[in-house]
Amino acid sequence: MFKCLYISLLSLLAITTNAQQFYNVITYGAKNDSSRIATKAIAAAIAAASKKGGGTVYFPAGKYLTGPIHLKSNITIFIDAGAELHFSDNFDNYLPMVQSRWEGTDVVNFSPLFYAYKAENITIRGRGLINGHGKKWWDFSEGYDEKKPRSKWELMFDSLNKDILRPDLKGWVERGFLRPPFIQPMYCKNVLIEGITIINSPFWTVNPEFCENVTITGVTINNPHSPNTDGINPESCKYVHISNCHISVGDDCITIKSGKDRAGRKMATPAENYTITNCTMLSGHGGVVIGSEMSGDVKKITISNCVFDGTDRGIRIKSARGRGGVVEDIRVDNIIMKNIKDQAIVLDLQYARTQPEPVSERTPIFRNIHFSNITAQTNQAIFINGLAEMPVDDITFNDIQFESKTGATIKEATNIAFHNVRINTTTGSSLIGENISGLTIDGLNTLKPMQGKPVLDLTNVQDLFIYNCAAVKGTDVFLSLKGDKTQNVTIKGNRFNHVGKPLIKDASVAENVVVE
Repeated sequence: MFKCLYISLLSLLAITTNAQQFYNVITYGAKNDSSRIATKAIAAAIAAASKKGGGTVYFPAGKYLTGPIHLKSNITIFIDAGAELHFSDNFDNYLPMVQSRWEGTDVVNFSPLFYAYKAENITIRGRGLINGHGKKWWDFSEGYDEKKPRSKWELMFDSLNKDILRPDLKGWVERGFLRPPFIQPMYCKNVLIEGITIINSPFWTVNPEFCENVTITGVTINNPHSPNTDGINPESCKYVHISNCHISVGDDCITIKSGKDRAGRKMATPAENYTITNCTMLSGHGGVVIGSEMSGDVKKITISNCVFDGTDRGIRIKSARGRGGVVEDIRVDNIIMKNIKDQAIVLDLQYARTQPEPVSERTPIFRNIHFSNITAQTNQAIFINGLAEMPVDDITFNDIQFESKTGATIKEATNIAFHNVRINTTTGSSLIGENISGLTIDGLNTLKPMQGKPVLDLTNVQDLFIYNCAAVKGTDVFLSLKGDKTQNVTIKGNRFNHVGKPLIKDASVAENVVVE
């Protein structure tokens, strides 16, 4: 008996001894009344924990003023309830510049506010607040004028990034002043961000780059009236889990990316194996967005059980000629969208207007993308816009209801299917299609047909199959067909007894279309 008790005590002692220690930043000289900048004190606490193999750097209640915080392996940043981290808006505090990525291009830039490079097992957690005080960053960036002399920070950036500069623009490829992301781990494994509230990010907020096994859960992000302050942007990562987050920002709420143009294709690191679930999004250009920087590919993504209320768009996938890359194997399920200002669903390969070109590594590809169990109150239901040389391919819509001003518009696409979809519009047709090959309409209907407008308005559509559709009373025309490329049309098994004209056909359609 005593021997067993002795062994148990030894085991308990071992557990206690090996437990991760807490390193209170106040012990290392930080002031929790924000009377003194705590950057060095926080770095000292992280160094002490790292020296012991890891530990928890603890922020008790109070207000802390700090510059950038650089994490090391096996470090947890624990921001307790009542604790607030206020990041300095003195740009000099974010020097020296570090390896970073900015909108899909690898650069040396200002240090992110939280930064880690090639670290493992890192965590930022707690019920506290972190404030990026981004307004000074926003104002400097928005007020950029290429005619003015370049600032010392821009000149420093130029000297460190000569391989990506363009002399004709007197600076970097797009903008002359690059703000840092708020939280940017790079080339890290096992990253956890949990529970915290984040406000006023200078730029993108949570931006893991080239990371593996990232979990972001229970995080609140609020960046009001602010430019390019996306919420969560995991870029070129694998095994990403985003859940239970609440986001309201000045750009996209959640965005999936994998590098931009030549730089993204050079790194060739896809964003893959992401799950996004149980999140709410309010203000934002898009609820969940893929692209436009997707040159390294985006694959195997699931988005489910989310509410978008007040975003400009719901699900948006965007790219353009020059990007290259493939977006494929995407599933979107069980989504509620309300008060969507533009489109509920967007797949746009012409995000930037360009002229057709031969298919090459510059040509982006969208394929195998599926939407189901969605209700949406929106301005436009769907907008799909492929390329003449690379149509959007294999897209399905299942069990969806749209209340919208205008319906679905689909151009340059192949293998599109609607199953049990309702589109109620206040103006125009429910579905307008042009240059589509392989269109299946199964149970598509509207309860509010527009006088003088067909429910389906299709031009140059091949391999069209329409069945199980029921037109309600007051429907003037169900289907309008136009275009000399329209062919192989099958219409059967529908209920058209309340329709004035099931089909009207333009003289340009050569095929003898029969409504069975």
